[in-house]
Amino acid sequence: MELLVYAIVAGCLAWAASAGLLAVRYCEWHGASVNPAILGIEMLKCLSCYKKLTREETGHVGSLFYHYVIPINAALVLAIVLLVVELS
Repeated sequence: MELLVYAIVAGCLAWAASAGLLAVRYCEWHGASVNPAILGIEMLKCLSCYKKLTREETGHVGSLFYHYVIPINAALVLAIVLLVVELS
């Protein structure tokens, strides 16, 4: 059972990483400069840039933002549950 939860956490992290990279790419297409050496930090900056750009263009936040936020939060919750189960 724990192995399944670990696999779900890994899947959530991969899903969030791919959505974050697509958001970075979107911001690059719209003129934002991204330093690949610190891509993890730049990804968080580009997510807010993506949110702002899509809200200005369409009137609502783009779906990639939610494709990052939801799985990263799910992975965090599942990791905390695994930690509690391991410690008890």
